[in-house]
Amino acid sequence: MKAVVMTEPGPPEVLKLQEVEEPSIASPSQIKVRLHAAGINPIDTKLRGRGLFYGAQPPAILGCDGAGEVVETGEAVTRFQPGDQVWFCHGGLGREPGNYAEFTVLEERRAEFKPAKVDMVHAAAAPLVLITAWEALYDRGRLEEGQDVLIHAGAGGVGHVAIQLAKIRGARVFTTVSSPEKAELARRLGADVVIDYRKENVAEVVDRVTEGRGLDLVFDTVGPEVFRNSIPLLAEYGTLVTILDPGEGLVTSEARNKNLTIAFTLMLTPALKDLPEALAHQGEILRRCGEWMTEGRLKVEVSRTLPLAEAAEAHRMIETGHTTGKIVLTMM
Repeated sequence: MKAVVMTEPGPPEVLKLQEVEEPSIASPSQIKVRLHAAGINPIDTKLRGRGLFYGAQPPAILGCDGAGEVVETGEAVTRFQPGDQVWFCHGGLGREPGNYAEFTVLEERRAEFKPAKVDMVHAAAAPLVLITAWEALYDRGRLEEGQDVLIHAGAGGVGHVAIQLAKIRGARVFTTVSSPEKAELARRLGADVVIDYRKENVAEVVDRVTEGRGLDLVFDTVGPEVFRNSIPLLAEYGTLVTILDPGEGLVTSEARNKNLTIAFTLMLTPALKDLPEALAHQGEILRRCGEWMTEGRLKVEVSRTLPLAEAAEAHRMIETGHTTGKIVLTMM
């Protein structure tokens, strides 16, 4: 089969289209999937640049997100049969091959039925960002109806679905963007207060709109500086959730004085630590989000699709930091 192989850690050029052995079912509970599309995520670029988890060494196939058609099932599989269409977040971290390929094999419990009204491209773009946003807002952030939430980078892969999940929960949504085009997307997705941080002072806007009260929840998807600058934006007993390392030298006195909750979310932890209950919860997240996608209440923005052979170009685009929504590789 054709696959894009990471030949060594390094720049995008280390991603090479090669002919590799087609995977085979190795246990009775596995399914084999003909992949139609694979989502690109920042974690892919980080692993390509710095190396794989588990101490694994290249060559390796990256890509956590995939969607495709079941072509074979193990004898103990009960949920799926050949012809079923599935989506999932699995592999690509170093232990199991990822989805920059024409076929993959995975345990049936790691896959879910693709929403019927969602095409393969949008399904492949969705799992990691949906699970990340859900866990950050609903699980770690405990977002409730009527609360004020700020989602940084609202036009990004995680941010643009987080806006929609926050609106589904009934929150008033603030978001930051860096261009008029991204502002337009954020408003279209339901953001109530869109702040172009290149032209406006985020703290002043938050103070004015909340009448000095501050925010109930801030979701950081950007990094240390944004994390630090978010602490003053929060109301007493508010919550700051980040998907990134806040960096060294963090002064927590203001957060302590406000009784803030600071939380972290890494949606890969259940896979990295083999946590069955957490993995089952992530499957339920995909099922629920799939229902909302079918109802038209939730959508994933795909800004570009590229053929499998152009995976390196997709990584270059991601690393500019200026992409909107998601980028997807297609095999069909």
